[in-house]
Amino acid sequence: MIQIKDGGFAFVTGMIQIKAAAQSDAHRNNMWMDISTAPKDRPLSLAVIDAEGLHSLVFPCRRVADGWINAANGLRVDVRPTHWREWTAAVSNPIYETAAATAKT
Repeated sequence: MIQIKDGGFAFVTGMIQIKAAAQSDAHRNNMWMDISTAPKDRPLSLAVIDAEGLHSLVFPCRRVADGWINAANGLRVDVRPTHWREWTAAVSNPIYETAAATAKT
């Protein structure tokens, strides 16, 4: 049973709403979006369909005027992605990150 004292219930309810909003933003940022909405201003994770089926690329890509480039090294990537999502530590590939760091040294 919840007891209401000095408006404490409103405070608890407000905190629950804040937590729910934060979880909603995190979930939305990790959802795949249609490729037609992909922004050009940041690294993205791309989903592609190829001979092996549907999968996401293991490196970050950036949208450019005539296609896609590898966001880490600037090289053109010949892909036709179907969806995108934010490239974050949560969706990044540790093997790729280690190889990219080694290549820079």
